[in-house]
Amino acid sequence: MNAPLQGHTASNLNTTAFDTVLEVDRVSLEYRTPQRVVRATHEVSFEVDRSDRFVLLGPSGCGKSTLLKAVAGFIEPVAGSIRLDGQTVREPGPDRIVVFQEFDQLPPWKTVKQNVMFPLLASRTLGRREAEARALHYLEKVGLAAFADAYPHTLSGGMKARVAIARALAMQPKILLMDEPFAALDALTRRKMQEELLELWDEVRFTLLFVTHSIEEALVVGNRILLLSPHPGRVRAEVGAHAFDLHSLGGADFQQAALRIHQLLFEGRTEDAGAELAFQDVRLAY
Repeated sequence: MNAPLQGHTASNLNTTAFDTVLEVDRVSLEYRTPQRVVRATHEVSFEVDRSDRFVLLGPSGCGKSTLLKAVAGFIEPVAGSIRLDGQTVREPGPDRIVVFQEFDQLPPWKTVKQNVMFPLLASRTLGRREAEARALHYLEKVGLAAFADAYPHTLSGGMKARVAIARALAMQPKILLMDEPFAALDALTRRKMQEELLELWDEVRFTLLFVTHSIEEALVVGNRILLLSPHPGRVRAEVGAHAFDLHSLGGADFQQAALRIHQLLFEGRTEDAGAELAFQDVRLAY
């Protein structure tokens, strides 16, 4: 957060200089249905700093997944710009890797190791020997080294999620994009995956842009959370969530923060929010 975003007021913001990786500047996105053109987001702006765990949070239909696809280069904004390390995003690239909600994207005829190696070889990032070494390195980090020669159909949903994360991190992207990656998992597996993601981040310190519609998951996974209004998605507020993690679940402060985010998202309560919300830092959109 190098400077307050246009159209926002800043409250209790840390003004220390940050190393900005991703800049989304007044981005509006649209898609066409058989009946009409639909605006998914309207003039959304935010910045992601290096090693951030930045969460896009909002109700279904607010355009958060569409924003992620635009950052990935799959969708071109109708207005505004997206820059990665100062370069305008115009198409997909290996510097942005997406982990989607469904893990059946793993080719079933390839082993776990071959699945992790595949993008490294297809993009000609590494030769076969180097790709194999890197694949095994990241499989070790996600705890699946023993399953390197297994096939996807033999894995649980949580294990497939870990393969997808290992495959993404093996590309060593500038930013990892995750689109509700744990939504299809049962509650216990989802919590385990959140824990493993945070442990992996603590070790590797990758930059993460994470989409969810779960307030609790946003508070657990993110250190910064951008709140988007119902359709079309506009920035409602940005809050800091550094104080929360998996150990905070069920605590009074955590539940109070979740309630206040819900009020911002669905009740539009912005008056005196700097004091009322009691987050480490808050930006409000008006």
